[in-house]
Amino acid sequence: MASVSPLSTKRELTELPIKRNAFTSKAQEALVLLGANRRFFISGVLLFTAIFLGGCSSEDAKPAPPAPPEVTVATVVQQDVPIYNEWIAQLSGPVNAEITPKVQGYLLKQEYQNGYFVKKGQRLFELDPRQYEAALDAAKASVASAEANLAKYQTDVARDTPLAAQNAIPQKQLDNDTANRDAAAAQVLAQKANEQNAELNLAWTNVNSPIDGIAGVSNSQIGDLVGTSTKMTTVSQVNPIWAYFNISESDFLGVAARVEGIISGKVSRDSLGRTPIDFVQANDAPYPQKGRFVYVNRQIGSQTGTIQMAAEFANPNAALRPGGFGRVRIQTGVNQNALLVPQRAVIEVQSNYMVVVLGSDHKATFRAVKMGARVGPNWIVSEGLRPGEQVVAEGIERIQMVAAAMPQLAKSGIPVAAKPFVPTSVDEGSN
Repeated sequence: MASVSPLSTKRELTELPIKRNAFTSKAQEALVLLGANRRFFISGVLLFTAIFLGGCSSEDAKPAPPAPPEVTVATVVQQDVPIYNEWIAQLSGPVNAEITPKVQGYLLKQEYQNGYFVKKGQRLFELDPRQYEAALDAAKASVASAEANLAKYQTDVARDTPLAAQNAIPQKQLDNDTANRDAAAAQVLAQKANEQNAELNLAWTNVNSPIDGIAGVSNSQIGDLVGTSTKMTTVSQVNPIWAYFNISESDFLGVAARVEGIISGKVSRDSLGRTPIDFVQANDAPYPQKGRFVYVNRQIGSQTGTIQMAAEFANPNAALRPGGFGRVRIQTGVNQNALLVPQRAVIEVQSNYMVVVLGSDHKATFRAVKMGARVGPNWIVSEGLRPGEQVVAEGIERIQMVAAAMPQLAKSGIPVAAKPFVPTSVDEGSN
């Protein structure tokens, strides 16, 4: 083991403070330098932290994918659907009586309420009867005068007949008596006819309704001078009421043989009732009573190429009024195995139609379809769908918004949250 001299040890101990002082000064310089750059260091740390945290927050702030839109879906139904044809129709009473007085006179009374039901024979108006009462009295007087003359000539004939037989008077006198008697008898008949005419004129001062029906508003006021050319009001028969409509010549030819059989008497008119006719009112509400054919015009219109027909409907409550419009609907066939979807499920753009179909993967895609006739709240699909497929009935707008925001999903399919479509009471009641 090497020995350490005391002298060397002492020397090292003497130099140690010097080395320590050098190290201390270096450390102090480092601390001073660190203190000078501390602001830059802290700023760097804060910047790094901000960048790091900013990066983390930007990743955390990425928008989450939108929730699937909620929709209701309906199943494509396959069933037989009756085919109807419709024509615009106008209502009119079978009889519309123009109320015109048969004599001239001043109007004294109106004895009905405008727009009310009236009965056949009911008095509607009363004219001033005084001049006709005077005329009747004059006619009666003329009859009495003619009958008195007749009695005189009858007495002459009775007296002169035996005298002429005895040649007590000339035969010519008896002949004159007989001629005067016959002329007086004819005069009596004439005067009685005048009396009857005067009675009629007096009776016609009471203007009565010729039919049961609804009387319109009076065109004449109390005190007006009315005559045989004055249309005072109109009474329309409303139960039953007729709906007039025009069908094309080609449609008529399809039923011409049947019509010919009916109008010729070969087929019973009761067969008309076997084809029920529906009437759709102006407010699109179906009229509860069924109708039947009653009338086919004799000719086809040269300008329109149509022929007029009429259907009769019971109208006990006068809900249908003359002059009103509606639609006559008649079943003309059956569409076998038709595919039906709710009308609200169909998107229509410039006569092009689309539906939104829900696939088995719960994704909705747009599909072009061809449509047929509307049937109540539903619509017949003639091409583009299969039975049992599901189409979106409600929520189509939400799917369109998603498709507009993310066009790539429109091709692959838009995820949706679907639930069954439940028709509303309005849909169920539609026709």
